[in-house]
Amino acid sequence: MSDLVVHPSGHEGWTIAITPESAGWHYVGFDVYELAPGESAHHDTGNREICLVLIAGKANIVAGGIDFGTVGERMSPFEGKPDSVYVPGHSSWKATAETKVTLAVCSAPSLGGGLPARRIGPDQTSQEVRGKGSNTRHVTNILPENDPADSLLVVEVITPGGNTSSYPPHKHDRDALPEESLLEETYYHRLNPPQGFAFQRVYTDDRSLDESLLVEDGNVTLVPRGYHPCATIHGYDLYYLNVMAGPKRTWRFHNAPEHAWLLKG
Repeated sequence: MSDLVVHPSGHEGWTIAITPESAGWHYVGFDVYELAPGESAHHDTGNREICLVLIAGKANIVAGGIDFGTVGERMSPFEGKPDSVYVPGHSSWKATAETKVTLAVCSAPSLGGGLPARRIGPDQTSQEVRGKGSNTRHVTNILPENDPADSLLVVEVITPGGNTSSYPPHKHDRDALPEESLLEETYYHRLNPPQGFAFQRVYTDDRSLDESLLVEDGNVTLVPRGYHPCATIHGYDLYYLNVMAGPKRTWRFHNAPEHAWLLKG
């Protein structure tokens, strides 16, 4: 079993817990909570900033001393747009489920920017279609680099069944701006219907890292470096939530040169 795939614990509650230490890197943390109505999750942020993303369900969110009321408008990641809350470092948050809830907790270092907690509602997220043909995917920007944050970049993508995504293969593992930025990345995967599966390859030019990963519903894949394309099979749509962070908060990537011809025409 690959160390790059993290499986959910299989029971309700805190089902995914990824820290920089457990991932073997420096910046990105990622957690998932599965809450029944009335159940709560809460934490202090410490020296990390947080983006709470309601993957599915509705919850009352209190963060940074602000009661945001009911957050969440969809019961599945495959419908509607995300509803999220940004929580700064040296603060706290609490989510209390009003329905069955899947809550993603995205984290990265706080740089002491003093930003306030804020809701990132569905009407504040931009959507775009990338690619064409069997490389078409639908992107929703939750916390892009032009929105205020210290380190976090958060985006979700839906890839229709039979399509590729994060493709042509690209990487962002060198601190070499303006050509490329160094960003660690997690992919939280969901399949519709949930019994489906997809594939992701994580590899470097010299193949010192080269793993082909089976992705099932609820898995998280780790991308410490290298290219990381994925593909889903016919009949099963793939959702993923990306969390990225690194020494500089900007997304600049390098396409695999042998596949760059796919971008022409």
